[in-house]
Amino acid sequence: MTSKVEICGVDTSKLPVLKESEKMRLLRSAREGDKKAREQLITGNLRLVLSICGRFAGRGENPDDLFQVGCIGLMKSIDNFDIAQNVRFSTYAVPMILGEIRRYLRDNNPVRVSRSLRDIAYHAMQAKERLTGALQREPTVEEIAKELGLPREEVLMALEAIVEPISLQEPVYSDGGDTIYVMDQVRAPEGEDAWLDEIVLRESIGRLPEREKKILYLRFMQGHTQMEVAEEIGISQAQVSRLEKSALRSVRGAGI
Repeated sequence: MTSKVEICGVDTSKLPVLKESEKMRLLRSAREGDKKAREQLITGNLRLVLSICGRFAGRGENPDDLFQVGCIGLMKSIDNFDIAQNVRFSTYAVPMILGEIRRYLRDNNPVRVSRSLRDIAYHAMQAKERLTGALQREPTVEEIAKELGLPREEVLMALEAIVEPISLQEPVYSDGGDTIYVMDQVRAPEGEDAWLDEIVLRESIGRLPEREKKILYLRFMQGHTQMEVAEEIGISQAQVSRLEKSALRSVRGAGI
């Protein structure tokens, strides 16, 4: 039984789900001015909005606010969708809803990007598209800067300024419960005593199997990422993650 969860006063456990044929029928009616059909479309796609809002969980944003903004994106999708195109409504609606939420987060971000930087970034993205088509490959920052007639550093700063920050706890892969997070793919700063003291670790890993010993050595002595270790040893990153955790448990169990 679905548990009751309320967002903006809406009981999400009771939200209907429309079939694609029903969506098309309602979209045609809405195009003809049927306001009731439009309301049914909105209600029938609120689960879609809810699932997209879930992608932004854990960022400290008010879920009610995200849901309301997502609904604005949904309504724009309904009003602008071309029923003559052979495209599923959700295929069109998802990027519209995502774009509306991301625009809201960007505009309400306490770290504001200046208008001039946003303009440069916008022109840089346009130039990137043009060059990709002309060169049949992704252009370098130098090529984009040359196309715009701007210094490389200025273009690079503008592009970096519009990139959304992500949490180190953001999951990037999951295999049977063994989740790999962004922090697992970040190289540890050289010389920093992260996780385990180097001297104690050297003394403790001697009792570990050779493969686990090598994984710990590459990860903590050499500062490699899990992906780099996986490539060197010839196993998957998920296996590296499991073996690393198992080895660390063994080392800690020895009194570290």
